Amino acid sequence: MEPVIIDGSEGEGGGAMLRQALGLSMLLGKPFVMENIRVGRKNPGLSWQHLTALNAAHQACDARVEGNQIGSMTVSFAPGKLEKTRLSLDIGTAGSVTLLLQAFLLPALFSGQEFRLAVKGGTDVAWSIPADYFSNVLLPQLKKYADASLLVRKRGFYPKGGGEVLFTSKGRYAFGEGLPRIALLEQGDVFKVGGLSCASSFLQPSRVAERQASSARLSLARLGVPVDVMMNYLQTLSPGSYLVLWVVCGGEEGLDMENPVLLGASALGERSLRAESVGEAAAKDLRETLMSGAACDEHLADQLIPIMALTGGKLRTSKISRHARSNVYVAEQFLDVLFVVDEERNIISCEPASA
Repeated sequence: MEPVIIDGSEGEGGGAMLRQALGLSMLLGKPFVMENIRVGRKNPGLSWQHLTALNAAHQACDARVEGNQIGSMTVSFAPGKLEKTRLSLDIGTAGSVTLLLQAFLLPALFSGQEFRLAVKGGTDVAWSIPADYFSNVLLPQLKKYADASLLVRKRGFYPKGGGEVLFTSKGRYAFGEGLPRIALLEQGDVFKVGGLSCASSFLQPSRVAERQASSARLSLARLGVPVDVMMNYLQTLSPGSYLVLWVVCGGEEGLDMENPVLLGASALGERSLRAESVGEAAAKDLRETLMSGAACDEHLADQLIPIMALTGGKLRTSKISRHARSNVYVAEQFLDVLFVVDEERNIISCEPASA
């Protein structure tokens, strides 16, 4: 079989393209070659985090791999049979556990096999969705495809990491079995806001978790709905804090359980940033997403595009990101699908190319 050729400089040009290609390759059994990996980055080529995902995929399906080394800008991946679905993976740094899981989402949902992935690394770090966003915003969208869960055993912040999660999934379908479509077009009415404000125990004397939560509640009070932000302090190797918010929307019948409208936002604490500023940043992001009329925030859209390539559907997002464009590009190289991006209304749709 001729490999799919992926130009890693397309769109956002980051590691997400490699992770999506790995997922599609493992699920479909199609080999690929990716060139120009992270070519525009300060340190181009594979980083340790990308290499961990590549080697994990290699292990899962006994793939033939070339270019699996730090700094490599070209990777060749030819999957074998997907058999090892119970893996223990250690990124070895504060590299994001949720980014690594991206590489396994498609086979975990649609291969018909049961997955159990224990991953060590960073649970709440920059340039990735936090673990609680994964659990409370992304996973509810996946419930129609699989019985999937994420258990956070330990939190890990930059730079030492040390977080531990367990992802499990048992698919309800196999690819090609008439998968339910994604349908996220209407925002509906705002019912309530939920959230988690967490900080390392190092920061408890300064009441960081309480101050983040209080700032967010104050900022979101104008919505006129209940705002329930829970607080917690955690034992971690490095000090840190985060706030994840999500808003629940629906129509007269309440929340649509098959295509729930859950809009998320998050912010990470920084040494030079007041806790109140963290709360306000996440709340402002959430308010702006609501004001856009979207039924899907930009980060959720990024995650759902690879799935929509298999299921078809439509979503209206708050912003069409460069990640979204890159994911569309990769999906169209692997599959006979046609994405249509409505720039004016921020609607992304996907249908079979022959339709």
